[in-house]
This record gives sequence, structure tokens and C-alpha cells, in this order.
Amino acid sequence: MNQQGLLAFLDRLRKARYFEEAAMTMLREMLAAANAALAESRFASRGKILRGMAHLRPSDGYRRLALLEDAPQRGEPTITYVPSASAWRWVATRECPIAVDVPLGSVRTWQNQSVEVINEGAFSGSDSILRLERRDASHLYAVPLRSLRGTVEGMATVEAGCPPAIGHDFIFPAVSEPLQIIADIAAPYLASLPLRPAAAGAVDDLLPVIGQSMASLIEMLRVFAQQEETLLIGGPTGAGKSRLARWCHAQSIRRGGPFEVLDLLTVPEDLQMAELFGWRKGAFTGAAKDTAGCITRAFKGTLFIDEIDKLSLKAQAGMLQLLESRTYRPIGDGAREQQADVRFIVGSNVDLYEQVKLGRFREDLYYRINVLPVKILPLDERRDEIPQWARFMALRRHRESVPEGDARISAAAEQLLSEHTWPGNLRQLDNVVRRAYALALMTQGNASPEILLEERHFARALSYERGSGRRTALESMRAAATAFVEEAERFEERSLVLDLELSDAFRGIVLGTAVQRLGSRDAAFRLFGKAAQVQSRNHHKMLRRELEKVEALCKALGEESSPFAGLGEDET
Repeated sequence: MNQQGLLAFLDRLRKARYFEEAAMTMLREMLAAANAALAESRFASRGKILRGMAHLRPSDGYRRLALLEDAPQRGEPTITYVPSASAWRWVATRECPIAVDVPLGSVRTWQNQSVEVINEGAFSGSDSILRLERRDASHLYAVPLRSLRGTVEGMATVEAGCPPAIGHDFIFPAVSEPLQIIADIAAPYLASLPLRPAAAGAVDDLLPVIGQSMASLIEMLRVFAQQEETLLIGGPTGAGKSRLARWCHAQSIRRGGPFEVLDLLTVPEDLQMAELFGWRKGAFTGAAKDTAGCITRAFKGTLFIDEIDKLSLKAQAGMLQLLESRTYRPIGDGAREQQADVRFIVGSNVDLYEQVKLGRFREDLYYRINVLPVKILPLDERRDEIPQWARFMALRRHRESVPEGDARISAAAEQLLSEHTWPGNLRQLDNVVRRAYALALMTQGNASPEILLEERHFARALSYERGSGRRTALESMRAAATAFVEEAERFEERSLVLDLELSDAFRGIVLGTAVQRLGSRDAAFRLFGKAAQVQSRNHHKMLRRELEKVEALCKALGEESSPFAGLGEDET
């Protein structure tokens, strides 16, 4: 890349508004560099650069993913592939670029820009090799994407198809430095830019609510659900991991098969192996008959293993062998091993890598299940979904007794729920909705075709929760700031600007709210320590000036009027 090309590259990165735009800019440069190197090599007429991929993947899961095929396409390409998990493991652990000769499974690493180490047959995971070969890739080159702190938080790859170059260096020694330079320049932009706002997508019975806060994750999960690799779903207890696992099964090619759940929190350690693999009569005390395990019951379907961190070290060894060989033997069965035709989804509410460092979880098993990791946000970070989930839960509860009935929640009640904190996530919200529903029945009757859950019902329902559950003033102000930022982003999408000075209207909103709440301007100003202004009668002018800022904000936002219209008029 010459100086002019470098400046143009930097300009495109600087102008990118979203991760996807910056990622495509980087991948185009990488594919151009690879194509130039291929044109100058002895494989020019016998090879093809196929595609580039980029992903950001901090320790807790995939955040962003981009794919660029090296062929003319209309619009942005649809992501149908996922990065190689084995390549990511090499890049993340060695923190250096690698080149892979796919059919031979050999890996060459570039360390300190001069030391080359060839590892014959070291590309672990025959599944990774098979998937790369299915998309016609004979060679893969991967470079780390580093944060400004220097930590590896992602990877960019270039895939090529050139069978005559199998067993040879191909083009990667020549293109190694240009690809790493391109990645190093682009990485800070990729890490700092937001995702392009994703459409909410179609909802269904398994996933009835998809807010803007979850839309990008769900869009990525639609791709992951189609894969056969192990899917690791992280997130706090009660956030909906089991529901999301069932949804992924319904989206997969195994949707016609069974969906089995093994919650390790409910299984004693000495029975974990038996629950997984099943047992034969007499295998242990209490084994009165042959019993199929979860793997057998999930044949040609999906097995969701929740709370995977609760797996004992002994069971972890058995699980590792199962994932590597795809075979198992029921306890007490001396016959041949059986095939495990199962797609695995695992869930955890802890940082598994921390468990590895503490010696509580096998490192080799961690890398086996950490193929497609994602993390569900806690409900407190999905506040746009709270009213929708509450409506869904209330309607579901009502239709258990009145199939054609309707359940509604008042606007004031939805506001109350939105202001509450939810450490128990969706599970806690469901309990509160059920409690409020029961309270509403006391006044509206069991057989009512339509039921309305009001603020008073939820206020009483929430009173049974430990602690107030109310957000602190600082948390509420941060939520207001987030709403202002989100609105500015929507302005930007329309090539408009929401002036930062309009945020000064917050002072007027506080004063206007206090006047309305207390019914007196004097009382409102004294509440905030402005008794001197009241005594000098300057507070009327101050209020009018602050409410004018509120009116300016409302006008910019397209609101018909200020909520404090007329409040700033002189008192008579």
C-alpha cells in the first residue's frame, strides 16, 4: 500500500460510523493485498482468494462479526460462515499471526516478525479442517486484532483455494507484513465503533420479544444456530439462556429432532456421568433397569447442558472425550461405543476462563466448548424489552384460564416496571407479573375476558421483593443520558445532529417536575436550596429561562408541546 493508498484507507476508516463499515474497509484492503501477492506468485493462474472475515471476541463471547466474499455482490454479503475456532485458539494463545495449510493441518506462526515455527499436523480439530474444506479453502491466514492496550480481542482471516500449493508456503510469507499492518491500523476503529442498528427481526413463541438492545446478538445467533459447532451461552441466572437454547434448536437443521435439557445444578456429582451417558441394569446400587441418558434421548437433536461449570472434574474428562470422539458408552455397558449424533449447547453464568485459571475447569474442555460463545445481557441492560416481556407474561398467564382473553398493563405500571432493578432478570419479572395478575383477579374476577394490570397491582407485587428495587438517582440519570445518546444516534442515521447544548434542558425538566409535584414554584426552588432567589422573586425569571430550554429540546425531538407548557407564565 503506497502513501496515497494508506491515506485513502485511513480516511475511509475515519468516516466509518459503524463496525460493519470499518470491517468491510479493512477486509477489502486485506483481500486486495492477498490478490496482489497471488498475482506475483507462481500460483497466479491456479489459485483464488476466496473471502475475508473479521470478528471481535473478548473473553465473554462474540460481539461483532463481518464477512466479505472476494466476488462482486449487491449490498452487504449475508454471513453464512463462522470463523475457525481452532484458528482463533492459536491466535488468542500465541498472540501472533498464523498460516494454515488446511489439508495437511500444519500451522506456521510468525513471532517477533522473524521467528517462524512450523507445526506439522498441529491444527487441532478435524471439524475445523472439514468445515474449511467444505468452503473450498486450502489455505488460511489469520492475524490478531489488538485493542489499544495491546490485548488480542479479535481476529481477521483470509481464506484461499489453491490445491497445487498444498505443502508449499503459498503467498503468506510475502503478504504477512502487509496484512498485519492493515489489521493494526483498523483494529482501534473496529473496537470503538458501534454495531449498525439491526432490525428487530421476526418474533415467535420461543422468542416473543426482541428489543433493539438484543437485536444484533439475535441476528448473529440466527447464523450460529445453523452451525453444528458447540454453542456456549453465557449470562446471569434467569436471563433466558434455556429459552434461547430452545430457540436456537428450532432455528437449526436439527429442528425435527428432540431437544433435551440437562441442568447440572439439579444433578449430584456422582450421578452426572450416569445422567449424560445412561446406564445398564446393575451398573451401580439403585440401577434397577436399563436407562437411556441425555445423549441417547437427544439423538439427531440438541442437548442443552446448563450450568456447565458444575460438572465435576471426572465428568469433565468424560465430556471432553465425548466431544472429541463423538462416541460414548453407557455406564456398565461392555459393548461397542455408540455414536453421539447430537448438537451441543451449553450454558453458564460464570466466567469459565476464570474457573480454568482457578483449576476448577479443564482448559482443554474449555476450548472444546468455547467455539461459538455468546453472552446474554442482564435484563437491567435490556430496559427497552421490559414492558414487552411484562405484556407477554401477563397475556400468557391470563390465557391459561381464559384462552381467548386479553391482558393489558397500564402505561403507569409499565413505567414503574421500567424504573425497577431486576437482579433476578426475566425469572424475577415473571414472578412479579404473576403476583400482580393474582392481585388484579381479586378485583376483576377469574372469568373476566379482559383484565387490566394497574400500577397499584405492581406496586404491591413489588413490595414483596427484598429491598426497594428502585434505581438510584444516579442510575436513573444515566438511563436518561443513555436515552439522549440513543436519540442522537437516530439523528445521525438521518444525517442530522442533536446538539449537545440541548441536554441543558435537564435542569428545566427537574424544576418543572418539582413545581408540578409540589404545586408551588416557591416550594420547588426552596427544595433545591434556592430560597434567596425566592425571597428576591428572581425565581420566576429563572424558571421561565430553564423551561425555554425544555421547549427547545421538545421542538428538536418533534414533540408537539412541552410537558410543562404554561408553567413558566408569570403568576398573577
